[in-house]
Amino acid sequence: MFPLDSSKKLSFNRLISEGDLVITYERHDNMKAVKVCEGSTLQNRFGVFKHSDWIGKPFGTKVFSNKGGFIYLLAPTPELWTLVLSHRTQILYIADISFVIMFLELVPGCVVLESGTGSGSLSTSLARAVAPTGHVYTFDFHEQRAASAREDFEKTGLSSLVTVGVRDIQGEGFPNEFSGMADAVFLDLPQPWLAIPSVAKMLRHDGIVCSFSPCIEQVQRSCETLRSNFTDIRTFEVLLRTYEVREVKMDSYQGKEEGDDGVSVGAPPCKRRQRSNDSSNLLENQRSSIPMARPCMEAKGHTGYLTFARLRCLS
Repeated sequence: MFPLDSSKKLSFNRLISEGDLVITYERHDNMKAVKVCEGSTLQNRFGVFKHSDWIGKPFGTKVFSNKGGFIYLLAPTPELWTLVLSHRTQILYIADISFVIMFLELVPGCVVLESGTGSGSLSTSLARAVAPTGHVYTFDFHEQRAASAREDFEKTGLSSLVTVGVRDIQGEGFPNEFSGMADAVFLDLPQPWLAIPSVAKMLRHDGIVCSFSPCIEQVQRSCETLRSNFTDIRTFEVLLRTYEVREVKMDSYQGKEEGDDGVSVGAPPCKRRQRSNDSSNLLENQRSSIPMARPCMEAKGHTGYLTFARLRCLS
């Protein structure tokens, strides 16, 4: 995901090689993560795609199957990885992730502590934000989930930026070795208020914590605990509304427009005139396309609440 050259600079302009992880893109809601192996094939509704045809091509290439169908080969960015990864737990999506990274004020070189790791959706984006000189230390109490996340970070090339540990942060807190070292801490726990005293010890001066909670009762109790050592406490709910913009046909005679799905939408009224058979073809040619925007039918609503707080300066 993030190949590094000898000068420690991130490099995204590279060719696909044997063993690389690529995202095969059919459409925005149909993508798949595939490891490139010489001699292997990918089969879908468009035909059979040979991995050998992918090797040596740059990411973003359009490749064709034996039937003439095509897909795109995309680099596994954190955004795409979030959409294709295996869900071991409920994950954070792009709207929440981008908000978290901005309000945690993450820049290259930052040290971030995270609990819990879950499916690793947020961890991949945190790693990119702090790369190439920062580091993410993420913890999960479930040993198998931690092992699976570790394997995923190996596949995506993030193992040098992310360290996965097994630990019950609610019961034990973060390891003392990180005391005063963290620039930011992220919590995704059922009882985050139990970990907040440990968070205060881990953060550097002016460090920031973010807690994700699905229920407002969790937020209320967390904020109550945060007030003892933190300031600038704020809670947000990120709601995303997606719009679909496409061309539709306007029928000036019938006073309606018809979209690709056959739905007719009222158009500005026009005066109806008698038409003859000779004019029918002319009127058909007068059908024009216009752009139409409307909210997508499948809209994701509430995911959870994001609470941010800054460590109070004791001096």
